[in-house]
Amino acid sequence: MTHQHDHASDEHAEANHHDLLSGPKILPHRVRPNMTVTELIDEQYQAYNAARLNEAARLYAERMLDPELDVTIGLTMAGALTPAGLGGSILTLMEYGFIDFIISTGANLYHDMHHALAMSLHRGDFRLDDIKLQEEGVIRIYDILFDDKVLLDTDAFVRESLRSLPNRPISTSELHHHLGTQLLKAGVKPEYSVLAQAAAWNIPVYTSSPGDSSIGMNIARHALDGNALTLDPLADVNETTAIVHHATRNGVIILGGGSPKNFYLQTQPQLWEVLGIQKGGHDYFVQITADAPHWGGLSGATPSEAVSWGKIKPDQLKDAVVVYGDSTIALPLLTAYAVSKAQPRPRRELYLQREASLQELKDAYAVAKQARP
Repeated sequence: MTHQHDHASDEHAEANHHDLLSGPKILPHRVRPNMTVTELIDEQYQAYNAARLNEAARLYAERMLDPELDVTIGLTMAGALTPAGLGGSILTLMEYGFIDFIISTGANLYHDMHHALAMSLHRGDFRLDDIKLQEEGVIRIYDILFDDKVLLDTDAFVRESLRSLPNRPISTSELHHHLGTQLLKAGVKPEYSVLAQAAAWNIPVYTSSPGDSSIGMNIARHALDGNALTLDPLADVNETTAIVHHATRNGVIILGGGSPKNFYLQTQPQLWEVLGIQKGGHDYFVQITADAPHWGGLSGATPSEAVSWGKIKPDQLKDAVVVYGDSTIALPLLTAYAVSKAQPRPRRELYLQREASLQELKDAYAVAKQARP
């Protein structure tokens, strides 16, 4: 499998005429009635950004999901994906054992709860008058519309759920597991919820900036009421680093970019730079993003730049693909390709292994600290 990257490797620089023309021939395959998604991607997506999606789909299905390679796969989510119904693709990947843990913006997890609570979100028009919408009590996320009561009722559910949490600092994985458990008990449609099913399948879910969503806002209200419950981002740093440290190989599917992307990738610098534990970097990298690298933001930062930080193994750049485009278009295609090509994997249930993984990380840190205090 070959990939196009943002840098010229020595291998490419030294390629001769035969090597340069050794790739598969581009042919004008006809589109047939009732083609499968797999056939569409394999036959039609031959060049430009379509070829990057082809490469990403094949990398995911053929390498990252190969049981012999034993890859622990993280998913990061930024952008309003769950309001648009993309939770369905994520639920499919979770069900098949194709995702082992999640790092998401809090907003995606908050809006995910609407679906479990049978609150309606509707297709709309992005050209509507927002002043009129505000007067009518209608909230807009681009072309998604819903009653502002959806927010108020979801807030009430969150606050009621907080009452049964301990008055102490907890990791966001504990918070989200608890919210998911409450959705399984009280939700009308918990099968529609990433949080609910993650709790059922013991898939840990993290938020890299826990105060930046309505979930965090309601926890802040909870604090004003005199409760000592807080979210501990440092516990999240250690838990996610412990997951990566324990894994045989590591891979990630990055939807968008932003803080969740960095929170996943920083686990490798946390190991080598901060803790003195050498793991070498992540092994597999697939990103779907609308951002470009020349703006200087992390969302558009390239895999080769990540190599300079020790986030990705230098010899694994052949297994790093960036698809420039919209996650709402690419993710369902990537999901359909994966479930068509790869066999379901046993779920790792990493939520249940947090304490053991943390102890393993502590033991490795204690050894590394002797060499580099």
